[in-house]
This record gives sequence, structure tokens and C-alpha cells, in this order.
Amino acid sequence: MYKINKTTNNVEKLEQRLFKELKIKERDHLQEWIAKNPEMLGEELLIIQKEYDGFNDTNERLDLLAIDKDGGLVIIENKLDDTGKDVVWQALKYTSYCSTLTTNQIIKLYQAYLDKWQIGDDAKQNLLDFLDISEEELLLNKNDQRMIFVANNYRKEVTSTVLWLLKHDIQIKCFRATPYAMGDDVFLQVEQIIPLPETAEFMIDAKEKEKEESAKSKTVEESELRLTKFWTLLKSKLKENKIDFLERVGPNPYYNIGFSKGKGYYGFCIGRHNFRVELYLSNDINKELFDAMYKNKDAIESKFEGIIEWERLDNKKASRIKFEMTKEQVSSLEGKFSDELCWNDLTNWYTDAMVRFYNTINPYLEKIH
Repeated sequence: MYKINKTTNNVEKLEQRLFKELKIKERDHLQEWIAKNPEMLGEELLIIQKEYDGFNDTNERLDLLAIDKDGGLVIIENKLDDTGKDVVWQALKYTSYCSTLTTNQIIKLYQAYLDKWQIGDDAKQNLLDFLDISEEELLLNKNDQRMIFVANNYRKEVTSTVLWLLKHDIQIKCFRATPYAMGDDVFLQVEQIIPLPETAEFMIDAKEKEKEESAKSKTVEESELRLTKFWTLLKSKLKENKIDFLERVGPNPYYNIGFSKGKGYYGFCIGRHNFRVELYLSNDINKELFDAMYKNKDAIESKFEGIIEWERLDNKKASRIKFEMTKEQVSSLEGKFSDELCWNDLTNWYTDAMVRFYNTINPYLEKIH
């Protein structure tokens, strides 16, 4: 990795280091960084527990537990310079323990986490806001659980096992966390290595096993396939227009897809009644980022064609700036989102909206950073 020196028109090489050399600890440092900035794992995640040990008949504890945008549980295990040989086995055990958690149990354990670390927040409301759903739609942990590993170095026995699990439809990702140093400055690079982002989208079409499912499960599966197919179409549309927003992001079965810039996350989102693009500030507890952006509200809105909405989300960790499709545009679509006939119009709108939104908003976000 190199640091660009604009003054000398040259680059300076950063020195790759080990965590132990920098006295960086697993729980005190790396785990806390992930908990405070889960977007470094390439998607929007809501951390609901850390060092969780509430399993019956065992004293084992998992590192981090999160909820993804589909309401699924994500077990995150982080190591430092060496994964060891048993990390996959540990994660599989924790995942099996979490597989039986109900919606109410998840809300309670998340509330316990909030009471300890973020006094005053309400777990259920946080989940509804994060998932962008109504209380009647709240159903957590309805699909298979996922695993994410974060470490500097992976042993062969670990990567071999992970690749085998992937082939057998177990949802798992590996991220490499690499520290670098230049003088007194320390840098951290986090990159997904398994599966590679540029190849992940080709794994979605893996052979499906025949399963007996309830009518609701089949509906969920159809919805996930539809979402993945739609985001794949949007990625192609952006690529055709030489726009690299989603170049390293694989299509997913969620109602949003996006990319990170600094401390912000730009998302293409499908809401309950509308479509929108947004800048999501997931770690803005004191609203410093939002308030700094809001000071430029008049300048931003004067440069943008359309109505930008500013959501400070007081008493929440996150804040949001968004631009929605108008009601007239929604009603003019040839069909609902489930009808692929309207997808071309939708991807055209998303492409135009995000380009204009990003080009207007991001210069101010970069200036604040």
C-alpha cells in the first residue's frame, strides 16, 4: 500500500506490520473498531451484542453478533495475526447456538446490549428503523445464519474448510485486516478475500437443493432471488454508463445495496412504498456529521434538482440524508417492483438519481472529513 504525496507527485510505501508489533489487542481494539464501524465489512450491519455468553449449558462467548438488512443473524469472529486452526469450529458452534433464537429473544439480548453501552435506546424501535419495516413485519432470524471472519493471516486448514462450506451453501465470508505504519501514523486495511467480491455474484447461481418449504418460505426465496436479479441488473446499468459505484459490491438478496465513502454509506434503497437513494451515517451518535452537513443545506439544495430530506434521527446512533422518487413517478411505473417490466425504468431512475445525489452531496462530506 502506498500513500500519495501530491506535493512531490510521488508515492510513499507504507510498512506492513503485525498487530502484536503495534500492541493492538483483539478485544480492546480490533473488536471495538468493528463494533463501532461495521460497514468496514462491506454491508450495513447492526451490532446487537459483543462478548455474548448467554448460551445455556456452556461458558463460551462469541465476539460480535449482528443483524443484517434482511433481519438475519451474523456471527462475527475476529482474530489478530493468526486465525488459529479452530476458528471455523468455534463459529459453527456459536452459529448453531444462535439458530434457535426467536424474535423476542433477539430483542431482549439487543436491549441488554443497549442498556449497557447506549443507555436510552429502544431495541425494537432501533431494529424497525434499521430494517425499514413496520412492527407487524418484524420477523428476525427466519433464514440460515451467516458467519464473518476477520484476521490478518488465515491458516490453510481454515481457508480449505471455509471454501468447502461455501460449496455446501453455508453463508460465510473472510476479511483480511492488515495494519500499516508510516512514522507515528498507523493505518488499517480491511478487504474481503473469500469469496472475492468480483466473483461473489457468480456464486449466487449455485445449484439449489430440493427442500420441502412452507408457502411463506417459498415466497421469501422468490423475493430474495428477485432482489439479487434486480441489483445485478442495476450493476450492469451502472457499468454500461462507466459508473463504478458498485464495481466491488456483489448483488445481494436485501432491499438495499450501496458503497462506503469515508464515514458515510451511499445506498440504493427499496422502501415499503417508495424508492430512494441516501447517504446513511451509521455511526453518528452525537450528530456531528449530520449537523456539519446540515450547515450546507441551502448550498446543497440549490445545486440539486429535487427534494432532499434531512433526517437527524435524534436519540438514534445513525442519521440520514435522502432523495426519494416522487409519488407521480412511482404511479407512472408500468407495474410494481415484482413486475420485471418496470425494472428498466427503475434502474434508469436509480442511476440518474445516485449520480446527481452523490455529485452534489459528496464534495461537502469530503470537506467535513
